[in-house]
Parts: sequence; structure tokens; C-alpha cells
Amino acid sequence: MKIISWNVNGFRACLKKGFMDFFNEQNADIFCIQENKMQEEQMEQEIPGYFQYWNCADKKGYSGTTVFSRTEPLQVIYGIEDEYNNEGRLITLEYPDFYLINSYSPNVQSTLARMDYRMGFEDRLRGYMSDLAEHKPVILCGDLNVAHNEIDLKNPESNRGNAGFTDEERGKFTELLAAGFTDSFRYLYPDAEDRYTWWSYRTRSRERNVGWRIDYFVVSNGFEDRIKDSVIYADIMGSDHCPIGLIL
Repeated sequence: MKIISWNVNGFRACLKKGFMDFFNEQNADIFCIQENKMQEEQMEQEIPGYFQYWNCADKKGYSGTTVFSRTEPLQVIYGIEDEYNNEGRLITLEYPDFYLINSYSPNVQSTLARMDYRMGFEDRLRGYMSDLAEHKPVILCGDLNVAHNEIDLKNPESNRGNAGFTDEERGKFTELLAAGFTDSFRYLYPDAEDRYTWWSYRTRSRERNVGWRIDYFVVSNGFEDRIKDSVIYADIMGSDHCPIGLIL
């Protein structure tokens, strides 16, 4: 089984930059996107052979998540708590062997103005995942908007305390792992350096590989033996993020 996750930073824009070439080439069983920045009724591209599930932000042109699945899930759950549902940040699909959560975690912004909102989201998500994990394994994928450790970004010293690398955000990721979950990429590649999933559009960051690893597949402890590979498709363009994959 292959699951792909990609923050497309605007689905309509990404469709014009080769999205379908990568989509068709990968032939994934499940394909999750974040930051679709559109409403479902604006989708004009045909995606044959897949069930589609959309959680769009109330605010047009903002946030949003989408899942394309070859297999119809047992159930689909949109969002978590009411206060976190108007930005379309979460979709959960239940399959016979696991739950899959597609998440676009809130960015705290450069001024850290949304830190309280982000911390509340993290606590709700961790509790939600723990509740689901009591029934069957959980796979969380998406743009989690945090580089967990210094190895996960090019310049940790100069970025310490900045959005995506604050002690608060990193601490919440540590709490998530301590609650019974595993970062699939670091499970397989604990010492791999210069492996990033996001690059700023400024200062030729991608060309110089000055990036951050902020996109993840996180799985329930005990599910690791099913992981065949955790992939970063760093050469795929079309967004400021690259796609990632989980091969089971």
C-alpha cells in the first residue's frame, strides 16, 4: 500500500504545475493534500478511480484538506472540536486496519500570534489520536508545521524561537510521540541529514537546499513493522513543499 501526502499550497495552481503527472505516476492507494485553498465545487480536474473527500475552510482561498482514496473508507470524520473546524484542517478516514488522519496544522505566524490557537489544536489532536488508537492503529500525515529536532532544518541556531521551531511547538510534537506514536521517517532514517520537505520561496532556498522537514507520516507504536519505506520526493516541484510517501 502507498499513501502520499502533499501540501500543494493552492490546488488549482499546483494542477497547472504538473500535479497530475506526479499523481498518475505514483498511482497511490490514498493521496492526501493540504492547503487546497479552494472549495470543492471549484474542482474541475477529473480524478477517475478515486473517492474524494474535502474539508474546505469557510474563508475562501485559505487552508483546507482533501483526500483521494481508491477504496471507500468505512467512515469519514471531518475536523475535531467545533472551534477547530472552520479552517478545514482535518479529515479522518477509517479503514479496516487503521485510521488515517490528514492534517494541516495551524501556523503560529511570524509574530507567534496564533500560538495559543496552535497549542489548543495540538492538545485536541493528540487526545483524539489517543482515543482512536485504543481501537486500531492511527496514521497521521500532513503538514504539521514544525521541525522537531535540529537535524530537521538547515539553520537551527538562527531559527530558534521562530515559527515552526519554537520550544512550544517542538514540545507538543515530543508529547505526541510520547503518547504512543512514531515519526516514520526518523524511525527508518534516524541520522539522515539535509532531508527537507519545505523551502522558502525567498533567497533561492530550494536551489541551495536550505529547508525544513515539517511534513510527516506519524504512526501508532507497534505499527512500525508494517513500514516498508518513508519517502521524501524532494525533486518534485509545484509547491514550496514537496510530497512525502509512506509505503506499507
